[in-house]
Amino acid sequence: MALHVTIDPSSAAAPYEQLRAQIAEQARSGRLPVGYRLPTVRGLAAELELATNTVAKAYRVLESDGVIETRGRAGTFVAAAADAAARGAASAAQRYAHDVHRLGLDHDAALTAVRDALRAVYDAD
Repeated sequence: MALHVTIDPSSAAAPYEQLRAQIAEQARSGRLPVGYRLPTVRGLAAELELATNTVAKAYRVLESDGVIETRGRAGTFVAAAADAAARGAASAAQRYAHDVHRLGLDHDAALTAVRDALRAVYDAD
C-alpha cells in the first residue's frame, strides 16, 4: 500500500486542504491501514512540489483530527481514524445541539441548518 495524492493547482481548495482531505479519505477507507508510516514532511513536500509548511499544516490538522499521530523521530503514522472521527463527530453534534437549543431554534430548523451546511461542504469537494 502506498499513499497516492494529487494536488490540482486549479482547484478552489488550498493545496494543504487537498492533501488533508485525500489522506483522511484514504485512512478512513482503509487504503492506508492503521499504523501505515507516512512520508516525512520534507519528503512529501519534495514529491508533490509543495512548500514544507503546506505539508506540515496538513499534517497538523490531520493530527488534531485524530487521523494521524506523530511518534517523535519514529515518524508519522495513520491512527485509528474511525474511532477518532466518530468521537469528534459526536462531540461536534453535541455542541451543535446545545448551541441551537440556546439560540431557540426548533428541531426542524436545526436539522435544516445542519443539512444546508453539510451540503455546502460536501458539494465543495
